[in-house]
Amino acid sequence: MGQVNQHISQLREDFMKGELSENNLNKTPDLQFEQWMKDAIDAKVNEVPACNLATVDKNNKPSARIIYLREFSNNEFYFYTNYDSRKGQHIAENPNVCLTFFWPELERQIRIEGVITKKAEVEKSDAYFNARPQDSKIGAWSSPQSRVLNNREELNTFIEGNKTKFNNQEIPRPEFWGGYIIKANYYEFWQGRKNRLHDRIAFTLENGNWKIERLAP
Repeated sequence: MGQVNQHISQLREDFMKGELSENNLNKTPDLQFEQWMKDAIDAKVNEVPACNLATVDKNNKPSARIIYLREFSNNEFYFYTNYDSRKGQHIAENPNVCLTFFWPELERQIRIEGVITKKAEVEKSDAYFNARPQDSKIGAWSSPQSRVLNNREELNTFIEGNKTKFNNQEIPRPEFWGGYIIKANYYEFWQGRKNRLHDRIAFTLENGNWKIERLAP
């Protein structure tokens, strides 16, 4: 590990690709998010919708994992998962969550804090599930997500069993699988700058209005 530690301790990179100022900032964070998302798509950033979802359980123990954002509108962010998974259990215990997007090609990061107010509408969950590839539908039925498996063969057995069960049939969405909606109450937009003097601008929801503040890098 010595060589690896020496290597990562010496990594240095200056950020020179942009700036973020109050003069070119949208006054509502959802529009700013949409603009940066569009910029990332136009720049062909890898895995644009991928983000880190952080949750906290009933004992205040944090956990994080990468998910895909599938829809956003009016400060609401949708993602889909197994409701019985570890993240689903955490959400049931503590609905406060955080999303983090990092697009190194643009030297940008967005952090969004909010509360999961409810599961996504049944119609939305059904529509998203029905648009998935057949094997992904089988996968949703077959994986007891986050539970301990004896081996890979046990998972393969579940998969083969469901392929037989749903052979030549329309595969319905499992009741234990669907969407969540995060209602944002805080955004932080981060633009890398030279000498680690980055631009950080935060939007905080207070009494129905967004307060905009610049944060020290």
